[in-house]
Amino acid sequence: MSVAERDAVFAALADEYRRVLLERLRRDNGQTLARLCKGLPISRQAVTKHLTALEEASLILTERRGREKLHYLNPVPIHAIAMRWLK
Repeated sequence: MSVAERDAVFAALADEYRRVLLERLRRDNGQTLARLCKGLPISRQAVTKHLTALEEASLILTERRGREKLHYLNPVPIHAIAMRWLK
């Protein structure tokens, strides 16, 4: 993992709402935007921006299923950083 990739992961994790979205996906993977928005005090557009940042940092993966776009947690980048520092 390059320094730029690690920086992107840390930048994405710095935001509270992005961590909330990751936690929701950890508990129940493969959610739609509408479901991820439920109960959050921010707009749908803000959630979309946060999901884009998470996707750019490779912390989530998306899959289109018909009209739906499902979001999945990708733990690989976090694991790679942890293993680098725990060895």
